[in-house]
Amino acid sequence: MNFIFSIFHLISWVVFIYLASNTCYLFLIAVCGRLIKVKKYTLADEKYRIAILIPCFREDLIIRDTAEQARAHDYPEDRFTVTVIADKLKQETVEGLRQIPVEVLAVDLNMKSRSLHAALETQRVIDSDIVMILDADNIMARGCLEKVNAAFHTGLRAVQCHRTAKNKNTSVALLDAMSEEININLFRRGPAVAGLSAAPIGSGMAFETAIIREIFSSAEILENAGEDREIDMQLMVRGIKMEFLDDAFVYDEKVASARVFEKQRIRWLEAQVNHLKRFFDDDIKKAPKTFLFFNKFFQNLLLPRVLTLVVFCLVTCLLGIDYFFQWSLVKPKPDIWIIMMSLYLLTLLISIPRSFYNHQTLIALSRVPVLMFSMVKAVFSNEKKAERIYTYSKVIYHR
Repeated sequence: MNFIFSIFHLISWVVFIYLASNTCYLFLIAVCGRLIKVKKYTLADEKYRIAILIPCFREDLIIRDTAEQARAHDYPEDRFTVTVIADKLKQETVEGLRQIPVEVLAVDLNMKSRSLHAALETQRVIDSDIVMILDADNIMARGCLEKVNAAFHTGLRAVQCHRTAKNKNTSVALLDAMSEEININLFRRGPAVAGLSAAPIGSGMAFETAIIREIFSSAEILENAGEDREIDMQLMVRGIKMEFLDDAFVYDEKVASARVFEKQRIRWLEAQVNHLKRFFDDDIKKAPKTFLFFNKFFQNLLLPRVLTLVVFCLVTCLLGIDYFFQWSLVKPKPDIWIIMMSLYLLTLLISIPRSFYNHQTLIALSRVPVLMFSMVKAVFSNEKKAERIYTYSKVIYHR
């Protein structure tokens, strides 16, 4: 029996140290994101040439509205172009887009990174100064490109705009919108004001044309999903910090169903596992071991939020068992665990904008246990996914 208790003690200490380090890091970043103001840039008279790229895969129902609004954006008409990268769009959709008019690049590549690479090799993009990447459901708020232009006039080479929800019509969409804002504070605003590099989201991001073309010429980004994480890696290798533009809004359609939410989170977890392994590839290992490098490595070690809450629930159950049977399975003491879990919840509360503190959010939060169970079930629903989680654990162990 003592041997079993010793095993439980060892495991619980390892889990506690891992989660405590996660929590302390995120808490400090969250506080920075809330207390330090994000830098704003003075609008510039000179207007850079901006190429807007919108990769689109079988999204015929929404792409026309997105393209129309992008083409009508309030930036000098002769200083920006809009290109829709049409992957398996219907012919009538393509013809409708050309009548807006916007450029349409028809491809059959089945991968966002390859579609972007194809567009980046076109002359229209090569002649631009800045490349702005949007998703097929993204709408830029008024003044967005002006703020991007102003930021690049200060010498910046990569910026992430403030992607925010344009719909909160279901409980899942509301939770997804809230999750987006938490991520904004923890991985974009917070790091940026702390002097670190904001993490790209995947859309609503702009780059110096030469840099993004160079990044999308690498084999790694063309062969793997999760191009935003690979962009993050490549910027880190080059010592380029990504700025966060808090007041340059890009509206994004949030997922409305639990099934889509589940698939999205599983895809993100897979991308995190793959890019954690990238740190052990030769090209990344040769990168300068700066604070930026170690910060990005630690970010990839962070346990996803839903899985963190699942672990906290399991620990709470074990603490309850300890109390009921007067055992001592879990270490350290319950008080220490409670303090750490409270600090993690405080981190999330700090990162949630005040606009979410309402009755609708309380109703939406009642769906969290269902979503947590759904994600855990999806992770371990088949052998292949279980192997991915094992790989994630193995990579952390060997580090």
